[in-house]
Amino acid sequence: MRTDNKLPEIRKTIVLNAPIEKVWKAVSTSEGLAAWWMPNTFEPVLGKDFVLHAGPFGDSPCTVTELEPPYRVGFDWDKDWHLAFELKEAGDQQTEFTLIHSGWTEEQASKRVTMNGGWENIVNNKLPAYIEA
Repeated sequence: MRTDNKLPEIRKTIVLNAPIEKVWKAVSTSEGLAAWWMPNTFEPVLGKDFVLHAGPFGDSPCTVTELEPPYRVGFDWDKDWHLAFELKEAGDQQTEFTLIHSGWTEEQASKRVTMNGGWENIVNNKLPAYIEA
């Protein structure tokens, strides 16, 4: 029986045909994040508060909690979630990108299913289209 009331994190991994520096710029700048994900006020500064502008879902408060250029950036999102982007060099001009979305509670099970599908599209289609263009 589970006692932590948490669901497994969402993990999405893809290999991008781009050097790690290019992918890092896409995941660690406001302009980069806006190009493949959503508008925001992100700044790559540890402890910095920022906002994700989620259109009809409103604005979401966030705080940068991890910053290890060019390998990892992470932030707390809303009250419960944590989102991290991990990068690893994967050969000649390729980068392995992993998205980790954690903090899911059992009460958010249906929302997790929806977000999992959304991340599938964003990570497998929108991010590569932006990075590899």
